[in-house]
Amino acid sequence: RGFRIEPGEIEQTLTDHPHITQAAVITLGDRARLVAYVVAHTAVSPEELGEFTRRRLPEYMVPSAFVTLDRLPLTANGKLDRAALPEPVTAERAAGAGREPRTARERLLVELFAQALGVDRVAPDDDFFTLGGDSIVSIRLVSLARAAGIGFAVRDIFEQRTVAGLAGVAEELAGSVPDADDPGVGAVVPTPIMRWFEARGGEVDAFHQAMLLEVPAALGEDHLVTAVQTLVDHHGALRLTRTKGGADDGDDGDGGDGGGAWSWEVAPVGSVPATELVRRVDVGSAGVDEALVRARVEAEVARLSADRGPLLGVVWFDAGPARSGRLLLVVNHLVVDGVSWRILLPDLVAAWEGAVAGRPARLEPVGTSLRRWSRLLAAEARRPARAAEATLWTELLAAADPPLTAGRLDPVRDTVGRARECTLSLPPEVTGPLLTTVPAAFHAGVNDVLLTALALAVAEWCRERGTGRSTALLVDVEGHGREEIVAGVDLSRTVGWFTSLYPVRVDPGPLVWTEVVEGGPALGQALKRVKEQLRALPDHGMGFGLLRHLNPETGRRLAALRVPQLGFNYLGRFPAAGTAVAPGRPGWTVAAETGLLSGADPATALAHGLEVNSMVRDAPDGPCLEAVWTWAPGLWSETHVRVLAERWFQAIRGLVRHGDRSGTGGHTPSDFPLTELSQHDIEQLEAAWRIQK
Repeated sequence: RGFRIEPGEIEQTLTDHPHITQAAVITLGDRARLVAYVVAHTAVSPEELGEFTRRRLPEYMVPSAFVTLDRLPLTANGKLDRAALPEPVTAERAAGAGREPRTARERLLVELFAQALGVDRVAPDDDFFTLGGDSIVSIRLVSLARAAGIGFAVRDIFEQRTVAGLAGVAEELAGSVPDADDPGVGAVVPTPIMRWFEARGGEVDAFHQAMLLEVPAALGEDHLVTAVQTLVDHHGALRLTRTKGGADDGDDGDGGDGGGAWSWEVAPVGSVPATELVRRVDVGSAGVDEALVRARVEAEVARLSADRGPLLGVVWFDAGPARSGRLLLVVNHLVVDGVSWRILLPDLVAAWEGAVAGRPARLEPVGTSLRRWSRLLAAEARRPARAAEATLWTELLAAADPPLTAGRLDPVRDTVGRARECTLSLPPEVTGPLLTTVPAAFHAGVNDVLLTALALAVAEWCRERGTGRSTALLVDVEGHGREEIVAGVDLSRTVGWFTSLYPVRVDPGPLVWTEVVEGGPALGQALKRVKEQLRALPDHGMGFGLLRHLNPETGRRLAALRVPQLGFNYLGRFPAAGTAVAPGRPGWTVAAETGLLSGADPATALAHGLEVNSMVRDAPDGPCLEAVWTWAPGLWSETHVRVLAERWFQAIRGLVRHGDRSGTGGHTPSDFPLTELSQHDIEQLEAAWRIQK
């Protein structure tokens, strides 16, 4: 249902406050955000005004922002001049407006926070997640801190959330050095995601990701070769090769999907010569366009070989001594992921600068090697406590999953080559709160918000088509896979494909669609339910892949169950064109001609009938959520996909509108792991706290 909002009634309530002489209430943006502008003869805080109106008006009539002015701007006709009203300061714009750092550690940490988050300034008490941080950015922050001589874990960021909090738990590192017992060279156990992909068929060599950078005009081929050699020698994943039929320490625990037929090995340092990886293309005054880039990507992919190597190709588009060139990096996706790009690109810049200066580059050491991590995963999959987790996954996948399409996925018919896709995006005024204020208000993550919206959208889509009224959604979710499941492991500087893939069942409960779109009160409860359902899965779902692909006994049981019909992946935040790929290095930026590219052999079977892969691009005018929907045309029509995609965006907008309402948000039981509080108990305590405040 909708809400009838009377600005005049809100204005009258505000002027009843003893310190307020004038008030004007308007709605801003497509989210109909209520903003109050007041003139006061005595200073009064926004928090006080919020509590004052909340005690006198319904929750939906409480403004989300209060702006104090010396006077209300008027037109020549004596009416309120809306165009002259200042925009209220959002949480992101207010970053860094708090107190100054008090200690040397706080001063260092505020710089690292700002660097990881891509903002100009952070105050010691600013919340990392309110400013747009997420689990992937957390990994970046851990890496930056270790390079600066400070140690803490991703878990510490989630628990402490602020510079002030982290300053109290961080430890001084006595110089980072590689683990002498872990050179990272030798046999690698195929990880769960590697086994999963190989089981889909198709040629592994064609599976790739690529990035195009704008680089200094005076890049220099010799300097580039030296830099690439440093990069390949430093990161073992770039020296991986595959052998047919070899044995590995992971055994054939893939449940019969064939992943154990291959073994992998990291070759010794120096065994992959960069001279064979780097190519120079003279583009002169012709420049570079997307067609040229895609043609070169195709050529480089043809050179990559998992069996013989290499897994990396580098192309320098040389535009001459007076114009910036372009640098294309093409990597087999089996050894790189979104976090890896955030490691490789700054390392390449640092290695090039060392080559130009005529000195060896000092790249930060890798904590835990890909080889050691793969062996730890294989051992973890056989640990009895982990194996017992198979019951949870079996029950989750065995539950009812009403069909969304008339047919079932066919690995012969439904392939990458036949798939269709469309790309849609949300503007900064929606994406900004989606990343910051909404998850912060509910002490949740961006994934929680996006999956809540997806479950609501699928339920509404089914109701519209008359195919069911279930509100539960079974979906495969991808995670970054760098969970701290083994003590002492540090993957913040490790390159590889670490992605985890696991099923989740989320049920936001029944909601009227008009309330979803308008951001009504029930949306908050829906988000809290989904958040708790996701938190109930141990280790962010890491165990499923281990038991499905690395444990022979549990792998056979899980392989016999159906996979979810939908796939979901949120890749995190990526820099937009013109953004520096390394802090303080404006000569190395993301190129404008194309973004992150990827591809696979057309014969590769689709994993799901419908997938949505989303990321945030940090553009100059603000962050934009970009969603790529990919579907099997034998199961889904483009019309149905576009309607579902639009419902998802409507639900996201509704959650953002809900977050704009004053008094929304709150905690859930998983926020208090040492207690046995119910959701009702928590909400009673929060209500009492608001009254006392």
